[in-house]
Amino acid sequence: MTFGKSGCSYIIAEAGVNHNGSLDLARKLVLAAKEAGADAVKFQTFKAERVAQATAPKADYQLRNTDSAESQIEMLRKLELPDSAHAELIALCREVGIEFLSTPYNEEDIDFLHGLGVRAFKLASIHCVEPHILRYAAKTGRHLIVSTGMATLAEVGTAVSAMRGVEHEDFTLLQCTTNYPSAVADANLRVIPFLRSEFNCAVGYSDHTQTDVSSIAAVALGATMIEKHFTLDNSMPGPDHTSAAEPAEFADLVRKIRAAESALGSGVKEPCAAEIANAANMRRSLVARTDIARGTVITEAMLTCRRPTNGISPLRVAEVAGRPAASDIPAGTRIEFSMLS
Repeated sequence: MTFGKSGCSYIIAEAGVNHNGSLDLARKLVLAAKEAGADAVKFQTFKAERVAQATAPKADYQLRNTDSAESQIEMLRKLELPDSAHAELIALCREVGIEFLSTPYNEEDIDFLHGLGVRAFKLASIHCVEPHILRYAAKTGRHLIVSTGMATLAEVGTAVSAMRGVEHEDFTLLQCTTNYPSAVADANLRVIPFLRSEFNCAVGYSDHTQTDVSSIAAVALGATMIEKHFTLDNSMPGPDHTSAAEPAEFADLVRKIRAAESALGSGVKEPCAAEIANAANMRRSLVARTDIARGTVITEAMLTCRRPTNGISPLRVAEVAGRPAASDIPAGTRIEFSMLS
């Protein structure tokens, strides 16, 4: 399955749990993502009890951004997207022309999304070391987008083997740094072409930094997908809002990515139309550097180059040097083959 146009990275607005459990807010995120130019808007599909045990502590970034006295499972319960909301959001996405994606956390979630006809599943970085989940998802035949945060190369290899073990090749790996927000210095983007070569698959980037630099650099390195956390307002309560891009910021990122893709060009070294037009006035012709008397055998030292380019090209200097002058050639004269014997 192909996502996005040829030569263009597929841009995912990671709404995640930034709906705060509200269908109305989720709908607004869909519309804002479409307006910002995203190709897809992605949510998360889970039940709190199937993600964490009651005793599971919060991650550091969750403690910073939510009530520290609240348990992880209590936080997750508030952030569940109700089953009934999925069909409504999928219908809205189809209506406005943006792809609906979601991250399932367990087999039940995969079955649920598969039944709704969701075209691709985004597997979180935690799934990179859960081969049974990857195999289960791969058996649906859907395109799998797999983040690789926290993973070693060996662990990524195990994840790829799990998918390929059930004869599934339709997947994209995402380079990712699992920290919210993450530092630009931790992006390690040079791994993108390495992973593409190592596993012969599409590779993208899930960006948790608070700048545009990493996403744009990832595109230059061949990322076929860019995922960025998305919110309507950074000041909203919740674990992921502070590290997410607001609509105007996200739209600016999309514009910069598309400009970067345009700048990358075709990869074929040839002059563009503007250069061809400019060459007539910018390139130069062979000109006599000094007075050259009739009968003198011309050497390269007797020649120089000056604009315009309507004479003999310097590329043909070997066709001029070594030939005698048929007549006197004053210094500064543009050389013509008719002046040579």
